[in-house]
Amino acid sequence: MFSWYRQITSRERKTFWACFGGWSLDALEVQMFGLAIPALIAAFSLTKADAGLISGLTLVTSAIGGWLGGTLSDRYGRVRTLQWMILWFSFFTFLSAFVTGFYPLLFVKAMQGFGIGGEWAAGAVLMAETINPKYRGKVMGTVQSAWAVGWGLAVGLFTLIYSLVPAEYAWRVMFFVGLLPSLLIIWVRRNVPEPDSFQRLQKDKAIPGSFFSSMAGIFRPELLRVTLLGGLLGLGAHGGYHAVMTWLPTFLKTERNLSVLNSGGYLAVIIFAFWCGCVASGLLIDRIGRRKNILLFALCCVLTVQAYVFFPLTNTQMLFLGFPLGFFAAGIPASLGSFFNELYPADVRGAGVGFCYNFGRVLSAVFPFLVGHMSESMSLGSAIGIDAGIAYGVAMVAALCLPETRGRNLESTPAPHMAGAVAK
Repeated sequence: MFSWYRQITSRERKTFWACFGGWSLDALEVQMFGLAIPALIAAFSLTKADAGLISGLTLVTSAIGGWLGGTLSDRYGRVRTLQWMILWFSFFTFLSAFVTGFYPLLFVKAMQGFGIGGEWAAGAVLMAETINPKYRGKVMGTVQSAWAVGWGLAVGLFTLIYSLVPAEYAWRVMFFVGLLPSLLIIWVRRNVPEPDSFQRLQKDKAIPGSFFSSMAGIFRPELLRVTLLGGLLGLGAHGGYHAVMTWLPTFLKTERNLSVLNSGGYLAVIIFAFWCGCVASGLLIDRIGRRKNILLFALCCVLTVQAYVFFPLTNTQMLFLGFPLGFFAAGIPASLGSFFNELYPADVRGAGVGFCYNFGRVLSAVFPFLVGHMSESMSLGSAIGIDAGIAYGVAMVAALCLPETRGRNLESTPAPHMAGAVAK
């Protein structure tokens, strides 16, 4: 399964661990908020719609940050931008520990989103351009599995802190540790060089002449269709994922009446399944192609989510169904890193990847908000199931309209052939 690791170079391994670590810490910061929602509702007398608004706004700023971060990486370098973004989201997570009400929390979470989106974009391009094309799908899928590692760390910290610290202070302690990820920057600076493709752009002076020319480059005629469809795919992928995962801890606690410890047990199954799903998706994507892989996992997501929230399941049945829920939810995100990178030429690759992956977050931000709003007039489970089904359906349509890119060489990815590309 991981035989590729023995066959890649030392440079590729160091880049792998830099990106794996960055994405783990991304997940740690994001999932802290989802786990803390019940405590924040109690501390600041929030409604579910308020909590959904905070999560939704963070997704919006993540989208903007992803596009900006990808564009910055085209102009200033993949590694340098990665470092900037890790420092940014670490600092604002740390500040979250000191908020005193709804509006300060809304502000710091929004600012945190810029770094989270930008870090993914810079890291995805860095990893895709560094790794051997033969292993790109497998490696990008494994790097995406770092989300499960960070998620697991968040649940572990949540369980530990809430068992040691009074509930009214525990969520502050959780956010306080948010500054620790910035230590990764020291290791990245010492061990990770820029990809050859970016160094070649610098040597040939082919870097975009300005920040805005790079940002606008993905909308030139030969790339416009791919950019619009890529953004639609990002919308479906993020909308489905966030509709489910933002509200899952609250769903387990309020509608299934599980204790915090038991909720952690259920989440542990889903998190482990998510890790397995990312690795499996990485293996499949190199075997059956990018489009088929996305379609397969999206369809399975729809079926599994509906069963999880609508069927009258026992606690034991929910535990077993939690594994396929997490497994299939992982497949689409694990596919996007390699897919989006292969759609763009090197000079605007960061901007393209950042836009497609993160622009979906702008509109997908409505899904967590809608779940919270709809739950005022129906069960929370019903709201999750309806919104997730719509979102994953959008992802399937977009995947059908995009071209297959398996095996594409990023050193020679041309722009012109993208115009009017026909799905294969």
